[in-house]
Amino acid sequence: MTQSDDFGFGTQIRKSPYFDATVRWGAKAFSVYNHMYIPRDFGDPEQNFWNLVNDAILCDVAVERQVEITGPDAADFVQMLTPRNLSKMAVGQCKYILVTNAEGGILNDPILLRLAENHFWISLADSDVLLWAQGVAVHSGMDVAIREPDVSPLQLQGPKSGEVMKSLFGESITDLRYYWLRELDLDGIPLVVSRTGWSSELGYELYLRDGSRGGELWEKIMAAGEPFGLKPGHTSSIRRIEGGMLSYHADADISTNPFELGLDRLVDLEMDAAFIGKAALRRIKHEGVRRKQVGLVLDGPRLTGPNTTFWTIAKDRAVVGKVTSAVYSPRLEQNIALAMIAAEHAVIGNEFEVATSAGSVRGAIVERPFFDPKKTIAAA
Repeated sequence: MTQSDDFGFGTQIRKSPYFDATVRWGAKAFSVYNHMYIPRDFGDPEQNFWNLVNDAILCDVAVERQVEITGPDAADFVQMLTPRNLSKMAVGQCKYILVTNAEGGILNDPILLRLAENHFWISLADSDVLLWAQGVAVHSGMDVAIREPDVSPLQLQGPKSGEVMKSLFGESITDLRYYWLRELDLDGIPLVVSRTGWSSELGYELYLRDGSRGGELWEKIMAAGEPFGLKPGHTSSIRRIEGGMLSYHADADISTNPFELGLDRLVDLEMDAAFIGKAALRRIKHEGVRRKQVGLVLDGPRLTGPNTTFWTIAKDRAVVGKVTSAVYSPRLEQNIALAMIAAEHAVIGNEFEVATSAGSVRGAIVERPFFDPKKTIAAA
């Protein structure tokens, strides 16, 4: 049997409260995200995809570290970090936001949770926003406290996740709306539960507030899920690319701005708040973007896994962009990809030559997301 000590790069990479449990349940390989191990392999990734879309999977996403912001000026401080207008965000609500720098570049695309009037969590993608927020606070003149709390989320995702949640928490959990949260406990285990997740499927995130009880929580959920076909799993590259969901450092980074991604809805240049990057984003919008994110379908042999390098996109032998994320979708029966391309070429139906790891193939721009574009599954 594989032991948890078989994995390791040293003490500088942290293990989640669920690490030993995921190894017991078959995790075969890990990568590093936010200086922490994340399971990436429970066997066949295509079977993991089918487990997700047909039944349910439980994923260790404790790597989604929380930046906790509290204090009398917490709401104003959080608004300063993001171009999304938070003026109508209620206590108990979650929002997908962007964190931008002074040049309008994206530092992170996290979920923001509002636990109380002056109590927020920023649930991070893979970058050091804790350090950014603490640095911004130093000369902000605002009364805030910023720290990383003992909070570690799990994702329970898939069409049967609701049944598993009812088994754990009772019928009342069905009242939890999409992108809202609730503070709960499970047999004394303190939790925040939200209707969110990185899958574009019906799903929940369970934020454990006591890291000493990680193994206990994992086993309780797996036991409750057994009648519904719940399997241990990992976040699915197939499903997130189908859903057009971003992976930070792949599809966006510090040199990417919201307008290139078509995320104009997350930028309010008319609000009074002087958020970081406002002047730069106003200038970018006025001048227009030079590149845009698009969806591609790729010819050629079936991809055997996601791309591990950026693939060059050419038109008439001139490089015009790059593929940022690519995978084979067994449901759509085609290779699909997210790409960043010169704005003048970002037209539905345009065709290109794409230099994949297996050779040059034809790529064509299509609408994205590739599946369930209105997010009706996740929001049901």
